[in-house]
Amino acid sequence: MQNNNSGFSTKTIHGGNVRDTQYGSLIMPIYQNATFCFDNCEQGGRRFAGLESGYVYSRAGNPTTTVLENRVALLENAESAVAFSSGMGAISSVLWTICAHGKHVIADNTLYGCSFALLAHGLTRYGVEVTFADLSDISQLQAELRGNTVAVFFETPANPNLKVVDIAAVAKMAHDHNEDIKVIVDSTFATPYLTRPLDLGADVVVHSATKYLNGHGDVIAGIACGKTDFMTELRVFGLKNATGAVLGPHEAFLILRGLKTLELRMERHCSNALALTEFLSGHPMVERVYFPGLPGHPNHEVARRQMRLFGGMAAFEICGGRAAGAKLLDNLQLCTLAVSLGDAETLVEHPASMTHSTYTAEELKEAYIAEGLVRVSVGLETIDDIIADFEQAFSKM
Repeated sequence: MQNNNSGFSTKTIHGGNVRDTQYGSLIMPIYQNATFCFDNCEQGGRRFAGLESGYVYSRAGNPTTTVLENRVALLENAESAVAFSSGMGAISSVLWTICAHGKHVIADNTLYGCSFALLAHGLTRYGVEVTFADLSDISQLQAELRGNTVAVFFETPANPNLKVVDIAAVAKMAHDHNEDIKVIVDSTFATPYLTRPLDLGADVVVHSATKYLNGHGDVIAGIACGKTDFMTELRVFGLKNATGAVLGPHEAFLILRGLKTLELRMERHCSNALALTEFLSGHPMVERVYFPGLPGHPNHEVARRQMRLFGGMAAFEICGGRAAGAKLLDNLQLCTLAVSLGDAETLVEHPASMTHSTYTAEELKEAYIAEGLVRVSVGLETIDDIIADFEQAFSKM
């Protein structure tokens, strides 16, 4: 099933499937093996030389993982995709494939903590120049583009404050400056159901597949999608040689299972998030709510243009700052105090001390991440129960 005209859920269920002609299995089996047999020595040599398609060793490719890659590529309208053992495996492999000593990367100043640490404290160790800017302000991108710029990297919506970056505007400006610049979008919060960055001009889209793509909190994985030539380079150098961040076939199998309900889950995540943020916006103890679906969000119009719905992530600041936020989180009973996101369960966390603890206090300020910010991954529970849990937690303040 490789029909680009099919509906989204049809693609999540059938995309990339390979018919099992030997046993007739409906579900793609788990090929739990490290190596693959050759018919003869010549065939093995041709596969290692890239002159013949086929599997050699699961670090370079596995049949179960291939189906996952092909399915997500179809969902993203990409030519090809490469799966990884984590979202950070995907991001680091992409950046190491592009970057070299003396090259320059522009990154948004609001990123997941480990992505920020890789860019600020990792790539720079090896002579890569990294500049952080607020890419929701296109003039800041224009000011930072250089002759040696090779990549622009950002999240949209951004973790944890839900800032939205105009993908089309960034891609156009970067490519007008130099068509070889790779515009890389971390679209974990949006998923291909809400936004398809490649359709808007980006070159590479990455996901932490741990999150919404899997949706069940039982897998660590990542994936990158883009044009075949770059994906081939990414697989051979970034994955096979540079990081070795190989996704196991069992994890690929679980994500294939999770993808089948992606559209249904995202519809519920999004409707629940909108209802919760409307409740929070009217609560006297809430100082500010961050959600691109609210008209007061500074990037609301951009979100309306490039998102089908506004996502299942929300954030807010409570009156009383960090101490009050911690007390609220400790009072919650249904909602779970835990990092990660995209699970069926509603998860709450304090970014400044948890997912974004790699930022200094000054860097948090520059990234518009308030010390008292609370991030919510709004789950699939009945929305009345989620709101009731917040109500009882507020009542104890």
